[in-house]
Amino acid sequence: MKPSEKNNPPLADAVRPDTMAEFFGQRELLGENSFLYAAIARDNVPSMIFWGPPGCGKTTLAHIIAETTDAEFIQLSAVASGKKDLLQVLEKAKNNLLEKKKTILFIDEIHRWTKTQQDALLPAVEKGIVTLIGATTENPSFEVNSALLSRARVFVFQKLEKEDLEKIIGRAIEKNYPQLKIEKEAVKFIANFSNGDARAALNTLEASASSVGRDASGRDAKSCVSTELVKQILQKSHLLYDKNGEEHYNIISALHKSMRGGDADAAVYWLARMLEGGEDPLYVARRLVRFASEDIGLANNTALLIANAAYDACHKLGMPECSVHLAQCVIYLAKSKKDVTAYLAYGRAKADVEKFGNLGVPLHIRNAPTKLMKNLGYGAGYKYTPLEDSRDQKYLPKELEGRKYV
Repeated sequence: MKPSEKNNPPLADAVRPDTMAEFFGQRELLGENSFLYAAIARDNVPSMIFWGPPGCGKTTLAHIIAETTDAEFIQLSAVASGKKDLLQVLEKAKNNLLEKKKTILFIDEIHRWTKTQQDALLPAVEKGIVTLIGATTENPSFEVNSALLSRARVFVFQKLEKEDLEKIIGRAIEKNYPQLKIEKEAVKFIANFSNGDARAALNTLEASASSVGRDASGRDAKSCVSTELVKQILQKSHLLYDKNGEEHYNIISALHKSMRGGDADAAVYWLARMLEGGEDPLYVARRLVRFASEDIGLANNTALLIANAAYDACHKLGMPECSVHLAQCVIYLAKSKKDVTAYLAYGRAKADVEKFGNLGVPLHIRNAPTKLMKNLGYGAGYKYTPLEDSRDQKYLPKELEGRKYV
């Protein structure tokens, strides 16, 4: 299979479907009885925000709407366009209205537009000059102006299932590589390691197809795309990282133990391995919050505050922006002194709970909100520590008196 010509579009663009029948995934959003499916079929789509991870079909669905609607479809990239480009589009949309023609404006990565740029769009959406379709990988609650958000319906896209990716790969082979020989297991392997991203899957397929007939060194011609060939491609093009497999647990363990051992350099390396391999940054952030109490604990109470702040940053920003927040947190945790007092104390207390069961609370430290409870001795003899000498007061059940957990 010859490599793609330089002037040819990437495979992901070349095989982009034009109809709903060719669109795979997002069943909850696009079932035949869904609002969105009916709106597209009736050519009556409202202003919308598509929110979801990369490669889940946001741009593809926008293109399908372009093919099935009578409106003029204009696409802008928030990365490469600004207010001047927007004003030109709006002027064109006003002219379309004079001819009783609708305009659909698709803005990819709308979260990258500033508040001022988004504000310039608001009146046109409000007056119906354009129907907006904005696509974003970031939480629109944080990244899209609330006024604009209130005038658009938000549709949440999910990562594609492996079965959907296999269908997308099969369709691409049928359309672009009808003569390509590829093992079924290789197709499954590509789908598995694409982490729900159709673009990543198609890029891997394209690279694999272009490598048939030669190996990584240009020798030993290969006649079929095999799992081994795909592995070679993945190792060269991006990190081989299975978020549900053994390597996932190996690397998070390496990160944890590197921080525990105070090796900030190793910790940052393992962090980068996870993030660049496609790991959810919130998963890493949760583990750092746990580490801050489990391994650092009382030695540095600020560690928990910093870990929580890093989690919050990941939630607000997402990748790739939040990588620096996680790196800062990982370095701080690795360099902090360690104290496992809280971790061990809870373990000892838990063991006694499991061993002794539901031991009764001593009467003198029970609350007594009613007269009956007072008559039964609840709270009797309790010494109020701020005003009384309570050094001999007991707080554990009688069976556990003298137990030391801390």
